[in-house]
Amino acid sequence: MRGWLAIAALLALIRLPFLWTPVQGDDPYYLFGAERALIDPLHPSHARYLFQGREVDMRGHPHPPGNAWYLGAVLALAGDVSELPFHAAYLPWSVLAAAAAYALARRFTSRPVWAALLFLATPAFVINGNSLESDMPFVACWLAGFALFVKAVDTGRAAWLAGAAAALAASAMIAYQALAAVPILLFYQWQRRRGWLAAWGAALIPAFTIGAYQAFERLSGGALPARVLSGYFTQYGLQSVMNKLSNAAMLTIHLAWVIFPALPLLAWRKGAPVRQQRDRTFLWVWIGGFFAFALIVFFAGSMRYLLPVVLPVAILVTEKLREKPRWLAAGFTAQLALSLALCTANYDHWAGYRDFVAAMQPQMKGRRVWVNGELGLRYYAETEGAMPLAVGQAVRPGDLVLTSDLAFSTKFTTGGGVLAPLAERKIQPRLPLRLIGLEAHSGYSAVAMGFLPFGVTSAPADIVRAELVLERKPVEMFLPVNAPDAGQHIVSGVYSLEDNAWRWTAGRAVFLLKSPAAALPLRASLRVYEQSPASRVKLQMDGETLLDTAVKPGPVELVTLPVKPAGESATVTLTVDRTFTAAGDQRELGVILTSVGFR
Repeated sequence: MRGWLAIAALLALIRLPFLWTPVQGDDPYYLFGAERALIDPLHPSHARYLFQGREVDMRGHPHPPGNAWYLGAVLALAGDVSELPFHAAYLPWSVLAAAAAYALARRFTSRPVWAALLFLATPAFVINGNSLESDMPFVACWLAGFALFVKAVDTGRAAWLAGAAAALAASAMIAYQALAAVPILLFYQWQRRRGWLAAWGAALIPAFTIGAYQAFERLSGGALPARVLSGYFTQYGLQSVMNKLSNAAMLTIHLAWVIFPALPLLAWRKGAPVRQQRDRTFLWVWIGGFFAFALIVFFAGSMRYLLPVVLPVAILVTEKLREKPRWLAAGFTAQLALSLALCTANYDHWAGYRDFVAAMQPQMKGRRVWVNGELGLRYYAETEGAMPLAVGQAVRPGDLVLTSDLAFSTKFTTGGGVLAPLAERKIQPRLPLRLIGLEAHSGYSAVAMGFLPFGVTSAPADIVRAELVLERKPVEMFLPVNAPDAGQHIVSGVYSLEDNAWRWTAGRAVFLLKSPAAALPLRASLRVYEQSPASRVKLQMDGETLLDTAVKPGPVELVTLPVKPAGESATVTLTVDRTFTAAGDQRELGVILTSVGFR
């Protein structure tokens, strides 16, 4: 009972505070499948959607439709997608995974509670268990199938075997990597009860299930999912030699972090011998068999791929350190602290997209809005009516475009209009940890981002922008802010004219100016107010920083080297590092500006 209570307490700690985790990662694509399941329950994988600007067929998704079916059922009951009910609906998967892990740990080690706790505290379980992706449903069914199969072979009871077959079939309908269970379970059967034919058949259930699904789709839908998937592998180059080598390197790095690295090292150097050699051999076959499968099949090197091998690693480490519970406790505490810190940073990252879209709602009303990116930004923008950009999509004047520097933006055309910055936000998690980020170099989710197991940096996780498509063509190269036509050249971040001579800027002021015929310096005349906290000013042209300098209170003249914009017009941005508000004035104040432009 103490063991179950410890497991329940840990589950509550890693799940309940994160029930409001925003939609993240690949969640939107599974939700597309869930929506399709409400229309065509037998074929949720017939959903089509834009991915990185190109239409894709979900039959080519690297997962069967099991998770989409489950999400579809939750959607039918909830009526709409909302973080709390959907994450609450995923809690049973964590409970099932924990129960199966504890059952297996009790079978293979004398310290089962520690083994189960180490499994639950691994970063992939803590972090990815708070998403709507297939990882948690899959590992729950996978471990349940293993626990029931081991129980069946050990006891010879058909009832356990039937339960194992059902759990393994469910895991195969959630993830193709369920195939890796076949040789592992066949080895266990060969070790212990070779004459039981029914168990040999049960071990093959994942292969039978995936084969039946492929045949059903071919007969009822006209396409073989495996063929569609292989086509996308070729189109996106996912199985190239470099991708496979990178995947292998990243999975090897992650394998060192599934358990806090000090524990396996101590177990290898100071641990006691494993008492049951057949058990030890089976656990190594489990680890080695799935890891080899992962090296061959996967392409992104994500840490979540290794969830099925965390438990046998935890069991081996625990059994080796069974006489040193203090070491186990210290390693578990360090691992849990790291996992919760990473989970918090992950929460902040995805919440940044949700908050940015919420802040942009007033500007989105009455406009056609496009989202140029994937992941959470796309989901929250689409919930407010935005449309994903296709490659080469033409937008028109008056449209609003939301873009991410991180989340796979695509090329599009403005139809003769000009993109003018309306808003920008740096997504800055509270902790200097990153699972994915602009300068994180972390391969936690995808090795394409780097080769660190996680990033340690204070740089923004992402920078998101809202840009307005403008039709007008500027006529002035140099703009005194008191010019009669100044309003036609001010895009955003500049307040009304005062004393017929100057204007306050916000933290970011944007202008649209005519390009000079030859290279000229870009200038800005301003004044830093005596009580202003601003200490740096940045001058940009078409997104490129031309000048970033320290300033002091008083008059300031900014002058760049001569430049020649590429187009007929140029977007000029003046940014200050800090703003302030005056008593009785709710405006965000930056500097006092008198003129800006090429001269």
